[in-house]
Amino acid sequence: MVKLPTRMVAKPWGVTQLPAPFAPVPARIGEIWFEPPAALPQLLVKYIFASDKLSVQVHPNDAQARERGLAGKEECWLVIASEPGAKLGIGFRRDIGAAEMRAAALDGSIEHLLAWHDVAPGDFFYIPAGTVHAIGGGVSLVEVQQNSDITYRLYDYGRLDQGRPRELHLDAGVAVARGEVYDLARWHRNLAAGEAAALVDGPHFRLDRAVGAMGEDLRARYAGGPLLVVPLAGEVRVGLEVVAPGACALAANVADVAIDSVGVCLLVQALHGMSGDGRPNV
Repeated sequence: MVKLPTRMVAKPWGVTQLPAPFAPVPARIGEIWFEPPAALPQLLVKYIFASDKLSVQVHPNDAQARERGLAGKEECWLVIASEPGAKLGIGFRRDIGAAEMRAAALDGSIEHLLAWHDVAPGDFFYIPAGTVHAIGGGVSLVEVQQNSDITYRLYDYGRLDQGRPRELHLDAGVAVARGEVYDLARWHRNLAAGEAAALVDGPHFRLDRAVGAMGEDLRARYAGGPLLVVPLAGEVRVGLEVVAPGACALAANVADVAIDSVGVCLLVQALHGMSGDGRPNV
């Protein structure tokens, strides 16, 4: 078992008081990253804490990113805390074309063209590459993604005292963005407290929320190699060590992982090659 090193990242839209189980810090923290291990370099897990809206952005897929010698970026979000009225902007309220998207990004109206979805703890969203998105204020979530730092910013907010707006990437972003309505029926789930669920099954990773002792079906699902373990509540052991909520650990195999009766954790495993349409089951 290897506990992954933690990196706190200051952001202008972050929070000055982290929620439990994280200790107080003297900075405005927007993200907590777990450094990807050598055994699973394809994956990145992080927490995001937003007190203000993040920029409107989009990520390319693998084929588009490969033109720049990089990997694409698909990601997913599990909301763990939210303030009243908290929202996530994902996709558009109606289909729009590239010219309208570019014009809206330039004049700021793109924010109002986005579909803003009310969120609460337990909301899960998969964000395919090409989906235009923004995280609203008052949201804390766990993000699981391809380990790629390629982001095209279409719009940012004009708070110069907070280091904003920042550089935009309109040509690259519009070229890869899909001006579509987000398919909630396919990409979104709301998990009840204590609900176990298989959340993602490709193309780049599988992800489960495990609750309590793992059954044989779940162990078989993760029998293919190393995995990341992200405890959210209760006691989770990897080998002989307890991994507390707020941490992330690498397990050499699923046989090393044990969850107590009230434990809740995320299990994440990289996938290599998929059949079918190469999309997750959500």
